[in-house]
Amino acid sequence: MTYVITNSCIGHKDASCHEVCPVDAIAPNPYGPEFGDHDQLFIDAAVCIDCGACEPVCPVGAIYNEYDLPDDARESLATNQFFFAQ
Repeated sequence: MTYVITNSCIGHKDASCHEVCPVDAIAPNPYGPEFGDHDQLFIDAAVCIDCGACEPVCPVGAIYNEYDLPDDARESLATNQFFFAQ
C-alpha cells in the first residue's frame, strides 16, 4: 500500500509533505535543481512505508491512501509510478 499525490498538487507544490516523510519517498526534492521542472510532487510507492505523515500536512488535500483515491483521481496512481520509472 502507498500514498498518492493527486493532481490537486499542481500549481501548489507545497513541500510540507516532503519535510515530514521519514523515508524521503517524495520527489522532486524542493531543494534540488529539478524541483522547478515539474508541476507537482510525487510519492515513490517502492519507498513509501504507508505511515501517513504526509496526508494531514498537505494544505490542498492532494494526498490520499491509494485505496481511498477518489474515482476522478485514479490516474494519479499511474502518474506517480511513471515519474519514478523514468
